[in-house]
Amino acid sequence: MRIVLQRVSESSVKINDEVVGTINQGLLILLGIEHEDNESDANWLVKKIIGMRIFSDENGKMNLSIEEVNGEFLVVSQFTLHASTKKGNRPSYIKAARPEQAIPLYEYFLENLKYESNLNVQSGKFGADMKVTLINDGPVTILIDSKNRN
Repeated sequence: MRIVLQRVSESSVKINDEVVGTINQGLLILLGIEHEDNESDANWLVKKIIGMRIFSDENGKMNLSIEEVNGEFLVVSQFTLHASTKKGNRPSYIKAARPEQAIPLYEYFLENLKYESNLNVQSGKFGADMKVTLINDGPVTILIDSKNRN
């Protein structure tokens, strides 16, 4: 699994001009699932995300976790995070998991994030054409791949 983690002061996702998820201070998570991913990858990422100390303390240092600031999550599926750009100018998405594998793992990730954090978790809809808006706070943007744990 790959994620792009963005610290936001607010973010929302729309489908067909309807807001389906919105948060204030927290993390926008763009989540890509590849065919080799499993629940172990999701569990590891959830713990990593919750423990990330990327929110500012009273001295302006990134020293606080999302739990310590009572933040929120907005999770958006994004298979394009597994794009291969080695050949030509048209990306290949051959490593991205097919929906029959990716949807259950996406839903598992959401449920695990809710359970482990006890925070508000909003989401888009897997496979939908979504419009995501955000105010990136910092900006703070972090890439994490569950296959690169060392």
